[in-house]
Amino acid sequence: MYPLDVAKTRLMLQVGKGGSDQYKSIVDVFSRIIKEEGASRLYRGILPPIMVEAPKRAIKFASNDTYGPMFQRLFNSDKITQPIAIMTGVSAGITEAVIVATPELVKIRLQAKENAGKYLGTMDCVRKIYAEEGLRAFANGLEATVWRHALWNGGYFGSIFAIRGMLPKAQTKKGELAVNFAAGAIGGTIGTTLNTPSDVVKTRIQNHNPANGPPKYTTFLPGARAIAREEGFRALYKGYVPKVLRLGPGGGILLVVYEYVTTYMRNHMM
Repeated sequence: MYPLDVAKTRLMLQVGKGGSDQYKSIVDVFSRIIKEEGASRLYRGILPPIMVEAPKRAIKFASNDTYGPMFQRLFNSDKITQPIAIMTGVSAGITEAVIVATPELVKIRLQAKENAGKYLGTMDCVRKIYAEEGLRAFANGLEATVWRHALWNGGYFGSIFAIRGMLPKAQTKKGELAVNFAAGAIGGTIGTTLNTPSDVVKTRIQNHNPANGPPKYTTFLPGARAIAREEGFRALYKGYVPKVLRLGPGGGILLVVYEYVTTYMRNHMM
């Protein structure tokens, strides 16, 4: 699924309302990258997300499970409610964002078309960012990353709570897997729809090179307003299709795996 992430980044970084040199679709992104840069470019920048993927997913669900009881005590509730499910998701997303912001920045720099040939690899990218832009550059886009993960996790976990309540209760193990996959996939789609504008802003902030002058914006809301004003509201959803193709089904798989692993651990290790 990683090539979809590369396509998403390339589309999000396209500034303007169209042009002959701009990508037109996912297929166009893939075909042009393979033709102009080589198939290996579809996996450019994969190391940073691989390194952070397991900790990120663990933090996502562990934080969600931790914040749930905390909010129950805070609001004197004996069960998880819809508002509490959303608040725990948002809180888990904020926690997760702090961990992923810097690896995301390095990944974006490696994926961007304009940086082709500038960085030899992940560590070379890290060294050059530090040498040219300083240590603080690794925090660029942190605020927009917090928005991105808070919105996705709030939408994801909040949706899962509601969807599970609407679906018929599973009577078998296979039925339970199907319910979890459906709830997770729908939750992933809703989360992606909510957080794509913040992802567009985050991606552009993190790819900005100070050698090209001061950035137009450094935080989410001013960035979203500027993009909508200059390129139209639809520009805030550039890269949505490859993103939702990855995170829709991915949300379903994520929930299925989490439920399976935690059930196994409760039954065999606790």
